[in-house]
Amino acid sequence: MKSTTSLAAFSVSATALVLASGSACAQEFTLYTGPLKSGADHSYSWQMDYTEGFGEYFAGSISWLNEGHIPDHHRDGQAIQAWARLPLAQRRFVFALGVGPYRYFDTEAASQGAGYSDTHGWGMLYSARATWYATQRWTANLQLNRVQIAHGPSTTALMLGVGYQLDAPDTPGPRDFALPRTQKVTNNEITLMAGETILNSLQSQTSAAEAIEYRRGLSSFIDATVGYLHEGNGISARRDGATAQLWLTRAFLDDHLTLGFGAGLYAAIHHGEHPDQRDTGDGILSGLVSVSASYRFTPHWAARVTWNRVVTRYSRDTDVILGGIGYRF
Repeated sequence: MKSTTSLAAFSVSATALVLASGSACAQEFTLYTGPLKSGADHSYSWQMDYTEGFGEYFAGSISWLNEGHIPDHHRDGQAIQAWARLPLAQRRFVFALGVGPYRYFDTEAASQGAGYSDTHGWGMLYSARATWYATQRWTANLQLNRVQIAHGPSTTALMLGVGYQLDAPDTPGPRDFALPRTQKVTNNEITLMAGETILNSLQSQTSAAEAIEYRRGLSSFIDATVGYLHEGNGISARRDGATAQLWLTRAFLDDHLTLGFGAGLYAAIHHGEHPDQRDTGDGILSGLVSVSASYRFTPHWAARVTWNRVVTRYSRDTDVILGGIGYRF
């Protein structure tokens, strides 16, 4: 659905910071990729997954799934799954079955072949996963996904993945429960960021983007942010405006690494294709869904990378991929 090159670059950057999200099976972050099939059509699929344990035999996960480019459809979105898992071979090998809702965003070819439309909807994601746990917190994974959609093509994907346990387990294999936390992940943070906007069209046009963000911790696992986002001038979705989000957050590696999943609103001015074109109504308020990671180099300075999905009602969805430096106080 998006620019594959830009998302691949983001995945590399995110892996460098170990990007992912949520407060969802054993505090593991995993990247997957592999072939996808939908009827007679073939494409690729990739997935970012954060998993956290709810006991020896149960877990939960939150994922961002991309279903590649099957004809007339570029689809991706977020999924939350509940897992039943069975540890074997002294807990080195774990087999798991997962199911949960899938909120998708699909760039579709419009009727009569004229243009495109950004379609949003709900489906179900069914998964089977086999994981091997190495001795140095790394994991090797094989996962089978089945996406079932009522009003669109369903897909099947077989993916290989490499994962890392963000908190060291007490025993071989997965951690049964996340480590407890009493302090806030964030106190106060101001971040300046720059990057790229990708229009969710069939051509995936791009433009430069900039943002400023203030982040404050509300509890041990919840942050709030307010900010200003400028999506650039080079595409028809030229917008800028105020953002506000709530975040589920986690901290790892002695609080050097933070991961988060955010959702909120974006109050933007939609400029249209020319600077003097300004819309109201649907062009003002959009949804904003994000994943973010930061690495704290010192007690006051941190690097942050964020992937934002702007969700509109008028087929001008965008991905805004940003990186920058933040000051913590």
